[in-house]
Amino acid sequence: MIGRQIAQYRIMEELGGGGMGTVYRAEDTRLGRDVALKVLSVGRSVSKSDTDRFLKEARAAAALRHPNICTVYDTGEAEGVWFISMAYIPGRSLRDITSSQALPCDQALDIAIQMARALKAAHSQRIVHCDVKSANVIVDDDGVATVLDFGIAKLMSPTTQSGESLVVGTVSYMSPEQATGGNVDHRTDIWSLGVCLYEMLAGELPFKSDHNSAIIYQIINRDPPSLGTAAMGTPSSVVRIVRRAMEKNVRDRYQSIDDMLVDLERAKTKLESGAEPAEPSIAVLPFTNLSTDAEQDYFCDGMAEEVINRLVHVVGLRVVARTSSFAFRNSGLDIREIGRKLSVDNVMEGSVQKSGTQLRITAQLISVSDGFHLWSQRYDRELQDVFAIQDEIARSIVAALAVKLTDRERKVIERVPTRDMRAYDFFMHGLHLYHQMDKRGLELARNMFTSAIVRDPDYAPAYSRLADCYSMIRTFYDEDHSNVENALTASEKALELDPDLAEARASYGLAMSLDGQFTEAEEQFQHAIKLAPKLFEAYYFYARACRAQGNLAKAAEMFEKASEVWPEDYQAPILAADTYRGLNRPDDMQRAFRRGLENAERQLEHHPEESRAWYLGAHAHLELGNKEKALEWTERAIEIGGRDPATLYNAACLFALIGEYDRCFQCFATAVENGFSNRPWLENDRWFPSINSINQSSTASGSADFNITEPAAG
Repeated sequence: MIGRQIAQYRIMEELGGGGMGTVYRAEDTRLGRDVALKVLSVGRSVSKSDTDRFLKEARAAAALRHPNICTVYDTGEAEGVWFISMAYIPGRSLRDITSSQALPCDQALDIAIQMARALKAAHSQRIVHCDVKSANVIVDDDGVATVLDFGIAKLMSPTTQSGESLVVGTVSYMSPEQATGGNVDHRTDIWSLGVCLYEMLAGELPFKSDHNSAIIYQIINRDPPSLGTAAMGTPSSVVRIVRRAMEKNVRDRYQSIDDMLVDLERAKTKLESGAEPAEPSIAVLPFTNLSTDAEQDYFCDGMAEEVINRLVHVVGLRVVARTSSFAFRNSGLDIREIGRKLSVDNVMEGSVQKSGTQLRITAQLISVSDGFHLWSQRYDRELQDVFAIQDEIARSIVAALAVKLTDRERKVIERVPTRDMRAYDFFMHGLHLYHQMDKRGLELARNMFTSAIVRDPDYAPAYSRLADCYSMIRTFYDEDHSNVENALTASEKALELDPDLAEARASYGLAMSLDGQFTEAEEQFQHAIKLAPKLFEAYYFYARACRAQGNLAKAAEMFEKASEVWPEDYQAPILAADTYRGLNRPDDMQRAFRRGLENAERQLEHHPEESRAWYLGAHAHLELGNKEKALEWTERAIEIGGRDPATLYNAACLFALIGEYDRCFQCFATAVENGFSNRPWLENDRWFPSINSINQSSTASGSADFNITEPAAG
């Protein structure tokens, strides 16, 4: 075709092609300008339907006039060749740019904003592109992005060499509804723009494989790898934009390109001004007990926790986890200092005075930057009004921070779990005991949640928490399989009562993973994440299940997502780091260990008796090259944890790594005697070499023989 003339267009060079057409740079000999000439594939049989669709594309693109959309000049047929004449845009395709490197966040946002503006113009004319991809975007030397090929997807129905029939569109950028051949609308373009933004920031596509069928399977069934992991340092606001644009359910996606454009522009403005985090953030402190009865502390803690549980379901709000905010109980620090330590914009504090059935609750929301009150309220109500008060507090916070609620988020905030105040009182007692996370606390919490259910057999959150008690007891203290059976039964009942309770989905997933039902557990975890994208337990339990199964790549991804939603947590990054070791990713391993150790040190400032922070921090110290500190922290964990099997197991791991096999055997044997029995975890724990291989080495060196044929861990 080079050198050939079609109508007034002399073809000069090929620019690219795909589907039914090839694009050339050509000279318009009448007007003396270069154009991009798309030619319907030469040398193939052209049917009327081919030409109809070709002209349909031309008409769709010609109807659009926008600086970020390629202009169509002309269309026609000459010498049996159908063509479309368009503006020639010098520059590089976005695909070529991202194939060599990821883009800085400000540049990626700038291009995404221009693409969104182009799509906004198209959608306003009821035109859906259907093939938004980086290869269809040209970026010139001035950074101007131009979207090409409006309507081209409607022309495509190619077949690969393997005989796979492709759904209309380009596979890696397809939305789930497009990949399944379902009905598509403007929200398909929103998904594809999300993929392009992911690609720009990560330097790679979220879904990829050598086989199109495998990509389609991932799009339909898998969440994309965390952008926070693939592109470290990406602002949380941008991570949230990509996540929302790529929601598999179209109802959970941005409902218009306008909404996505607003978030993109806001994120870019905040990035340029250095005003991160882009989304509002809040820490809810434990409520102060003003009652004469000190035993009411559990009720005050429960009030704050219930507010946190409601707010954590709001996607546009970052909420500090209970453990982090409760660390500042009675700290004596100024609210602004607490806010700075927790890296939040706002802090909520309150008090509870309870006398019989009478309640007086005060709450106030304070801006960390200036110490001013954004909102405050006093409630003098009956005890039975406690749920309405929690609802009002949560909604007032959301309104004060100008966060827009979705219908689903509003329903979660307004949910009333029980009308029986005695059942609620048992539940609050149970929460207080559950968070102690030792055997006695879990057993007492189990009894409290059971009492709540006896009072109100329809109390879904009580069933969910009861399931967690059984699962935690099974994991760390008692290998009796009846614990798993009870956890399954309780979580199933919770979901029967409330199928949209995200916490119950996570509880069910945990119980299933302990029962070896990993595929079913994965489905439950994914469902929980869809219902509550910021629910830490959903990601953390999912990660532990994947690691126990030996799926280290997925485990690392989920540990990282857990860290995204709870940045102050030390457990997820340290366990992620060890998982990275199994994946032979040393740089990621070191980074995660450093982050986890920093978080563990901060946790121990406020909770010096938390043995888990000591022993996981000890492993981080060892991996970062500080053996002396590692031993010091391990001894401190044993001193605090006593005969706690989780403490002893992790101490055994560290002693194994440094070659102190006698102490390893001693700690491991005691952990097993005390009920530590999670064999799948042990089999995939990179911190714990094979007991029998250690035993052989120890025996050869003269140490006492010690053989465990059925190793246990958790």
